[in-house]
Amino acid sequence: MSVKINENYLKLKSSYLFVEIARREEEFQKAHPDVDVIKMGIGDVTRPLASSVVKAFDDAVMQMGKVGSFKGYGPEQGYDFLTHAIIKNDYEPYGVDLDGDEVFVSDGAKCDTGNIQEIFGVDNKVAVTDPVYTVYVDTNVMAGRTGSILDDGRYEGLVYLSCNEENDFVPQLPSEPVDIIYLCYPNNPTGTTLTRDQLKVFVDYAKENQAVILFDAAYEAFIHDDDVPHTIYEIEGAKEVAIEFKSFSKTAGFTGTRCAYTVVPKEVKGYSNEGESYCLNSLWNRRQTTKFNGVSYPVQIAATATYSKEGKEEIQAILDYYMENARIIKESLEDLGLKVYGGVNSPYIWVKTPNEMDSWEFFDLLLNEANVIGTPGAGFGPSGEGYLRLTAFNTLENTKEAMKRISKLKL
Repeated sequence: MSVKINENYLKLKSSYLFVEIARREEEFQKAHPDVDVIKMGIGDVTRPLASSVVKAFDDAVMQMGKVGSFKGYGPEQGYDFLTHAIIKNDYEPYGVDLDGDEVFVSDGAKCDTGNIQEIFGVDNKVAVTDPVYTVYVDTNVMAGRTGSILDDGRYEGLVYLSCNEENDFVPQLPSEPVDIIYLCYPNNPTGTTLTRDQLKVFVDYAKENQAVILFDAAYEAFIHDDDVPHTIYEIEGAKEVAIEFKSFSKTAGFTGTRCAYTVVPKEVKGYSNEGESYCLNSLWNRRQTTKFNGVSYPVQIAATATYSKEGKEEIQAILDYYMENARIIKESLEDLGLKVYGGVNSPYIWVKTPNEMDSWEFFDLLLNEANVIGTPGAGFGPSGEGYLRLTAFNTLENTKEAMKRISKLKL
């Protein structure tokens, strides 16, 4: 006898996208140790936590050092003070009513979008947009919902909804019946958005087909346009068919602090093989209370501080800072004659590669000639080929310098 591995892992591509980017960067830096490389690939933030958030964090840590205020295990779903603040600030302004036990605080939207598939059967048919945030795909591969990867970079068994210039980056409904649909808007990686009417098409489809939408709204705080919904629950009927993921990472700089939340309305149902309906809220609660011990008390106190008057003002200033970077990137690339998408309601800029270069070729050009790192679109799926993603999360100084360097290239 010998221990057996989960052979679904063998179906995965040889390396995770950002691991490959890091490998190429490391090779370049070894060969050019004195070169200052500007990183605009991974969506990590550079602005520090807001001062009011730091104060709240510090106060909570001090509480942990005193007998009378020390906290041990907290509720796995999150403390009421944070879940109630989330509902009051992120949902009630948009006319959405939620109960406290429909909000689950976690340590990251990436974790939740990957873990949520555990409450669904492996025989569900899954649809993803293409290009796609790779976690949606890879976690379903790991779970055994797909076949092997095909020559075109797609996995057998998944349904891909192409998003490209031809359809204005608006995915069409699946051409075959599906049970689970992953949507991310504002979109990672393209930075594009859906209007209420465009999103309603998917909500109606899910209702008609007893499907579930897994809606990643991690970049909601960057929305400026009035016709772009801040939550899928602004769409009539969405509470019956959608699970939503949001995060403090990009909104409030919590990428290293770790706090997010998932909303699972009690109306959302799943079905047994016998056709009996079950509440997905209960299943997710069971999963979380079994496998997750909750986010630390100081972090949840810090997250709650983002909703204070001071916190909101400070965080809005940070969001404006990143969106100014996005404007600079977008306008600079357009001035070079490149086709550019995103950067308006999103911190991501999706640029079409010049002269029919492939994505990795353009990546290498920017790295070697401009010493700027982006993310090759091909890493997000076949429809991402011919594009490259840049993020607005670097400093203003680095953003301006990066655009100055790129403007000197012969594209």
